[in-house]
Amino acid sequence: MSVLVVGSIGLDTVKTPVEERADLLGGSASYAALAASFFSPVRLVGVVGSDFPESEFDFWNQRKIDTAGVQRVNGKTFRWSGEYAWDMNTRQTRSTALNVFENFQPKLPESYRDTHFVLLANIAPSLQSHVLDQMERPHFVAADTMDLWIKTARKDLDALLPRVDLLILNDSEAREMTKETSLIKAGRRIREMGPRYVTIKKGEHGALLFSENEFFSCGAYPLEDIHDPTGAGDTFAGAIAGYLAGTVTKVSFTDLRKAMIYGSVLASFCVESFSLERLRTLSTEEIDQRYEVFKLMSQFEVST
Repeated sequence: MSVLVVGSIGLDTVKTPVEERADLLGGSASYAALAASFFSPVRLVGVVGSDFPESEFDFWNQRKIDTAGVQRVNGKTFRWSGEYAWDMNTRQTRSTALNVFENFQPKLPESYRDTHFVLLANIAPSLQSHVLDQMERPHFVAADTMDLWIKTARKDLDALLPRVDLLILNDSEAREMTKETSLIKAGRRIREMGPRYVTIKKGEHGALLFSENEFFSCGAYPLEDIHDPTGAGDTFAGAIAGYLAGTVTKVSFTDLRKAMIYGSVLASFCVESFSLERLRTLSTEEIDQRYEVFKLMSQFEVST
């Protein structure tokens, strides 16, 4: 089945302690859509300006990413600039220019409205709800969020949660949302707010998955070199949604466990280069190989 991905599409400038790159493809939907496309066809919804490279549309179309839902309007594309510290965990935003994204109102083509799997990538919760208002009863809805919406749009976020099957957020956002220091307590509290499942990302320390009666802890693939962490979380979410859409019709906790491993695998490739450069050249064989290594690395019962 296809997966509908809605979010931001932008052009980034990223500075790390060793290098700076400009005019890179970025945005939550860009990372999520490409990650999902390894497992299922993608229907992409976003907005770009007249300065957005046409070559990116050509690339998307080569990767089973339908761009009929991407609005092209006069003006400049959303731009973001950030700088990472030596530990690659600390990031400072240098500038943000919303440009055409400021007035973005997702409008789904008629052919998108019956999509069974939906990923609401990181945009305002009011826009995420606006997307669901246009859908015809999707089978599974995943949504990402961030601290900005928790602090400034909490009412809209709370209204969205009962409509979501899986909420994805990171550890600091989970603590901000619940005022709990324990991530176990935070995950359970958030699940009680409406989502059937909650995934809490912990960066280089993996991720946690919560349901009503089950719990899963997923590690992160160990890497020696990290070039650009931008978009790793969006890649993680996109791979989860794409894997589910491409393999199951009714999602179970077991399916989500496996999807999270694939999310971690794709995210580990993402950070190996700037922007989406590593994902552009990634093969399914490489994904499968790293998945098998991930399984061996996580195994603790050894047959004798």
